[in-house]
Amino acid sequence: MSAPALARYEAKLAGLHRRARVRTLLPQQGVDFTSNDYLGLANAPRLKAAISVAIERGVPAGAGGSRLLRGNHAEHEALEAEAASLFGADRVLYFGSGYMANAALFSTLPQRDDLIVHDALIHASAHEGIAASKAEVVAARHNDIDAFDQAIRNWRQTGGKGHPWIAVESLYSMDGDRAPVFELAELADRHDGFLVVDEAHATGIFGPGGRGLAAGLENRGNVVALHTCGKALGVSGALLGLPTALADYLINRARNFIYSTAPSPLMAAGVREALRIIVDEPERRLRLERLKNFAGEQLRTRLGASPSASQILPVMIGDNARALRIAEGMRAEGFDIRAIRPPAVPDGTARLRISITLNVDEGRIAEMFERLAAVTEEGRS
Repeated sequence: MSAPALARYEAKLAGLHRRARVRTLLPQQGVDFTSNDYLGLANAPRLKAAISVAIERGVPAGAGGSRLLRGNHAEHEALEAEAASLFGADRVLYFGSGYMANAALFSTLPQRDDLIVHDALIHASAHEGIAASKAEVVAARHNDIDAFDQAIRNWRQTGGKGHPWIAVESLYSMDGDRAPVFELAELADRHDGFLVVDEAHATGIFGPGGRGLAAGLENRGNVVALHTCGKALGVSGALLGLPTALADYLINRARNFIYSTAPSPLMAAGVREALRIIVDEPERRLRLERLKNFAGEQLRTRLGASPSASQILPVMIGDNARALRIAEGMRAEGFDIRAIRPPAVPDGTARLRISITLNVDEGRIAEMFERLAAVTEEGRS
C-alpha cells in the first residue's frame, strides 16, 4: 500500500500521541497489580491438572465448527448444565468471550419497539451490542435508580410500546463500585421489563458461594446474567445465564453465536473445573477479602484516598500524561501497574487501576503502596 494511503492513519495516531492517549502492547513484568486473575486460578495446579486429564481422555483443543454445525461438543453441554445448576439459571450458553456474549445479547434480544436503558459507565462490549440493536437507547446516570425509572417513564409517555431492558454491571471495572441490582430488578418488574447484569468482576468473589452480586435473581424470567470466565475463574470465555426462551432465541438469531467457531472444548473442561474450585475452596475468597481490606487501608494511609469496597482500587490522577509517567515509574520499580485513560474512562479522570489478587501478599502490597506514594509525589513535577 502506498504511503499516502497510510497517511490518514498515521495522522490519527499522531493525534493520540499528542493527547497522551496512544495505546501500546506491554509485556508482563514485575509483581501483578493489574490483572483480573483475582483468585489466582490462572496458574493453579488443580486447573492445569484438570486440563491435562481432559487431554488424556480425548477432549480436542478445537471445536472444528460452529455450535450449530459439528462444533457442539459434549464438554460445552456439560459445562452449560453445571453452570445453570450453580448459578440457578434456566439455561446457560457458553461464548468465546464476554465481549462476544454482550455483543450477541444486546444486538439480538431487545426488539425494535423496546428500550435499552444502560448505566453511563457500562462496559464497551455492551455498547458494541447496543449500537447494533434496533431498540431505542438511553444512558442513565451511574447507579441512579431514579434516572433509570425516569428514562422508562419518559419513553412510555412518548409512545413506547415494547419492553425496557435495564443494563448494568454488578461491579464496575474502573471504579470498583457496585450496582443496586436488587432494586433494579424490582424496577424491571414494575415496568414489565428485563434486567441484564454483567457479573464479570464479581463472579467467583462476591455473593453466596461466589455466585455473584445478582445471585438469587437468575431464576426470574426477566433476568439475564453474564459470568465472564477470564477473570476470577482464571480461564476464558463467558457464561450467559437466561430464560430458556431467550437462550433458544439467541441460538436461532444471534449472528455472533451462529457464525462463530465454537469455543475450545478443552477450555470448556477448564471452566468446569474452575467452577468446582470456587465451590470447593471458599478460603480463596476469604484470603482475597483480607488482602482487599489491607490494601484499602494502605491506600488510605499512604495516599489519603478512600478505597472502593472491592478488589479494584482506582487511584485518580486526572492528567493523561502524568498517569502514564506514574505507571511507567511503578513498572521501573518492579510493580506491574497500568494507566487507564479516556476513552476507557471519562475525560479528565485518567487513573491507575490497582487490582488486588491472590498473586500477591500483604508484604508486596505494603511495599507497592510505599513506592507508589513516592512515585506519585515525584510525578507531580
